Amino acid sequence: MNVDEFDFELPDSLIAQDPPQERGGSRLLVVHRTGGIAHTAFANLAEYLVPGDLLVVNNTRVFPARLLGRRVPSGGGVECLLLRELPTSNRWDALVHPGQKLKTGARMVFERAGITVHGEVLAMHFQGRRTIRLWTDHRDGLADAIDRVGHIPLPPYIKRGDAASDRERYQTVYARERGSVAAPTAGLHFTAGQLASLALRGVERVEVTLHVGYGTFKPVKVDRVEDHVIDPEQFIVPAETAGALTRAKRERRRIIAVGTTSVRTLESLVVREDGAVMPASGETLLFIRPGHQFQLVDAMITNFHLPRSSLLMLVSAFAGTERILAAYRDAVEHGYRFYSYGDAMLIL
Repeated sequence: MNVDEFDFELPDSLIAQDPPQERGGSRLLVVHRTGGIAHTAFANLAEYLVPGDLLVVNNTRVFPARLLGRRVPSGGGVECLLLRELPTSNRWDALVHPGQKLKTGARMVFERAGITVHGEVLAMHFQGRRTIRLWTDHRDGLADAIDRVGHIPLPPYIKRGDAASDRERYQTVYARERGSVAAPTAGLHFTAGQLASLALRGVERVEVTLHVGYGTFKPVKVDRVEDHVIDPEQFIVPAETAGALTRAKRERRRIIAVGTTSVRTLESLVVREDGAVMPASGETLLFIRPGHQFQLVDAMITNFHLPRSSLLMLVSAFAGTERILAAYRDAVEHGYRFYSYGDAMLIL
């Protein structure tokens, strides 16, 4: 399968640079896999859900993983994106810039609001990837220092620096488990009030955790889809969630994944022949592309994704490549906002 099959034209003017004025104020494109498209507002989502539906959301929380500072002793500028904390204390997998100047032993310092975080490159990897060590004298510890010094890592297609408001708007209202470098953006549309209304309607909600890593930004640089490799991401599906999934599957109720991260988590689980879904935790390397046989997901809520991206391949696997690209063309024609702060799609 050729990566070119997942390309489409998108005017730069449709790439959302800011969230809607009010959370939940997005548009919603409804795509039926049996055919047909509807245009509505995300506030009207309940019209497409029924009592007994099971919403699965990703409760990960974005942390200020982008550190801006200077090299020691030269004073030259340096940027560091913390990808994931390693098992060894205070060691991190990170992307650094300028990579060619940050070799093993290089020192960095990051300062903001009177707090300082120090860094040292321990090992070099490909394309700016480094293993680094961080430390601080901050009395409340390194995690708090990073939260205070760091910046919210907005995606590269948002052509502005992060604002104070992004610390709240680039999080879902149910974000709890700190650990992501990007938001599970399909969940950004939900308000607490809408979730409460859905619960009163009989729509059940459960949580999984998948900490979004570098893979969400990683471009597909190969020609054949099958040659692309997904970076590992940490996930947790507790017993309570697995039990709810088991009941929904046995009772033939719809399981609706909120976001591609929830989809990948669900599709990484073991489902026994009797329909029992097994709780699990660990890393997933699952790359969902056309040909994947979905075992749990019956519907999904998602944002609009980049051309030639692994996430576009995922939604194409679920609804069909031609149908998804036709829906994207329709969204462009109707002026939908794209990507992280953009509008939403419901695939039924």
